[in-house]
Amino acid sequence: MSTVTENNQITATQTTLTIEEIHRLLPHRYPFALVDRILEYVPGQKAVGLKNVTFNEPYFPGHIPSRPLMPGVLMVEAMAQVGGIVLVQLPGMEGKFFAFAGIDKVRFRRPVIPGDQLIMTVELLSFKQNRIAKMQGKGEVDGQLAVQGDMMFSLID
Repeated sequence: MSTVTENNQITATQTTLTIEEIHRLLPHRYPFALVDRILEYVPGQKAVGLKNVTFNEPYFPGHIPSRPLMPGVLMVEAMAQVGGIVLVQLPGMEGKFFAFAGIDKVRFRRPVIPGDQLIMTVELLSFKQNRIAKMQGKGEVDGQLAVQGDMMFSLID
């Protein structure tokens, strides 16, 4: 079994990550840790993450009481966290933090509700000057597109 090393790198053969390994790579914690598992990781290229959506999410009592829906902004944030898994493991980026610099072409195609598993695929499109990354993401539930969009990230010193 492969693990995250002390310098927050995934060993070369590892293609999945547990929640503990995700927490070693990303600073997000409850209630904003929105990725439960990495199902597939291709270094420098892409990651596929899983978010189990439960009725116990802290936003459901207010969004929407009679029809609980995962807020779109949190779907995008969850995709960004999957993207962060790729970015913080690029050469020289160990222990760094990337923040949103922009989002484009985001579309919501179907609701995400309690009981769903949101499967997010995020691919690295470009990484310029070791500071600015462009990524493309999509989230699916039961093979149906729920959210998609382009994201830009900036390295925060």
